[in-house]
Formats: sequence, C-alpha cells, structure tokens
Amino acid sequence: MRSTVPASAEASPPTADSPGPSAVLASARRVLREEGAALDALADALGADLDAAVATLLACRGRITVTGMGKSGHVARKIAATLASTGTLAQFVHPAEASHGDLGMIGRDDVILALSNSGDTPELADIIAYARRFGLPLIGMTRRADGALAQASSVALVLPPHREACPLGLAPTTSTTLMMALGDALAVALLEAREFSARDFQVFHPGGRLGKALLRVGDLMHTGDALPLVDGDTPMSRALIEMSGKGFGCVGIVDAAGLLIGIVTDGDLRRHMAPDLVQRPAAAVMTRDPRTVAPATLAVEALHVMNAGGRPITSLFVVDGRRPVGFIHMHDLLRAGVD
Repeated sequence: MRSTVPASAEASPPTADSPGPSAVLASARRVLREEGAALDALADALGADLDAAVATLLACRGRITVTGMGKSGHVARKIAATLASTGTLAQFVHPAEASHGDLGMIGRDDVILALSNSGDTPELADIIAYARRFGLPLIGMTRRADGALAQASSVALVLPPHREACPLGLAPTTSTTLMMALGDALAVALLEAREFSARDFQVFHPGGRLGKALLRVGDLMHTGDALPLVDGDTPMSRALIEMSGKGFGCVGIVDAAGLLIGIVTDGDLRRHMAPDLVQRPAAAVMTRDPRTVAPATLAVEALHVMNAGGRPITSLFVVDGRRPVGFIHMHDLLRAGVD
C-alpha cells in the first residue's frame, strides 16, 4: 500500500507520547489478522440458517426492512443500501424512530432484518413486538443465540465466538466487520438467485463512473432515418449527398436484402479520387466488411473496437446479425462520458 503521508511527516521521529512506526504497523496488522480470522470462522459456521434466511428474503413480497441501533445501525443502513442497489427492495428503519411513528413504514408483506451484537438491544423491543403482532418474518443477526433477538427471530444468524479487535474489547470492530460481511453475503446470494445482471445493475446506478462503464451501445446509438445508408448500385453522386446530409462523414452500403456489406468513408474517397468518381457505383468504392458492434455491446467496448487494429476509426455501424439498426460516433461516447 502506497503511503500518502508527506515525506516530512514520515521522517519525523516518534514523540515520547506516541508509538513508533513499528508499533503502529504491528497494531494495524493485528487488527486485520484478527478480523480476517473471524471472517474465516464465520464462513465455516454458515449452514442451514443462512439457507433459511435467503429463502425468507426471496419469498418477501414487500420490502426488506433492515434495522439496528448504534454501530449495528450504521451497518444496517449499508446492508439496506446494498440490497436496494442489487435488485432487492429494501429500506432502513431506525428502531428509536420506529417507536415514535416509523413502524408505519413497515408493511404487512415486509421481512425484518434486525442487527444487534448483544442480542438484547432495548430499542429493538417495539420492532420485535410489531413483527410478532402482525406475523412478519424476523431475521436476527446477533452474537448471542440466547439473546432476546435470536429467541424472537424466525431465523437467527448467530455470529461465531469472537473478540473485538479493540484492545479494550469494547469498541465494535470485529463484530461490525462480521455483520457487514454477512450482509454482503446475503445480498450477493439474493443477486445470484435472481440472476441479476450487469444490465440490471446499470439501471440502479445510472450516475457516476460505474453507470457510464455499464452503458450499452443501444443506449447511445442513432437509429431510423438518421442512418446514412444506400444500396450498392447507387451512383457515388447520390451516395455523397447521403453522406453529407447525415453528417457522419461516411455512408453504409447495403445489399438487396438490406444487409450491410461495406462502408464509404472520406479515406475511400481519397483513394478512389478520379474524374469518374461520382459516376461509379458505391459498391465499387466501398471498403468491404467494416467493423461493427451489436446494440448490447458495452459502450467502452465499442470505443476499444474503434481504436483496435492500429487503424483508429471514429464511427461504427450497429448491426443485428448483418442488418444495420443503428450508428454510433466517437462523439456520442465522449458526450456520455465514456473513456
């Protein structure tokens, strides 16, 4: 890992009140190794309860309501966000706010996923009672099988024995790491069970770099009358009008069946420059078998196709089989932020 600490700070000797670099590294490594060992133990401990939890979540006809107090609440928020971004309707409800009206956010078709390291968090009492009153499935994530949360749960996900990485054994560290990882495991299991695709993921992440990386050619391409197309027998005088009128600097050539057989670009015009150019048929001037992409191609892959082979080009016909259905220019990709 590259340090971002200024050189002057790295060179400064430790004071009498601060640990030396070796002590800092030893502490950090101890924390990571202890939490890593706890994660290994969690993976080994998973069994039928996890299957039951995933089956309960898959059967949910409403939302997954995730709740927790304190540090468990922060983890619960993240789990709810991860579920929502991977195709599972989910929300976070604060247990204290639930006692003051937010219980109304929990629907009759919801499943409740409650987090509590101790298993006896008093603020969860009203949500647990609400689940019992209306017969809502309750999945508890906790360290204690004998705690109130586990005892009240339809399915209890009990964390394996562990100690907090905090040297005092008090600050939630290992416990929150285990809950976070177990939440990720639930979300990914649901994602895979639902066959959630990268295309689905892009729908929930339209903004930012991730959304741009998942854009498809079909999202950006020109279609219909915007396509510059002529058949192979068209004289170049008319092909040039089509080429100039559509403004893409090229024209696609199709056969009698409407299938793309070639393309005429500015480079082709220069290579065939002669007094009779405008009388020649487009098929005699075209470059055969041009590079193409399909509508489902990722936009970033289309950019790679444009730059491949040592001969960069600036545009591509989009084809279904060999039939042109769209056209995409490098400027379309750049405007969309694809790079």
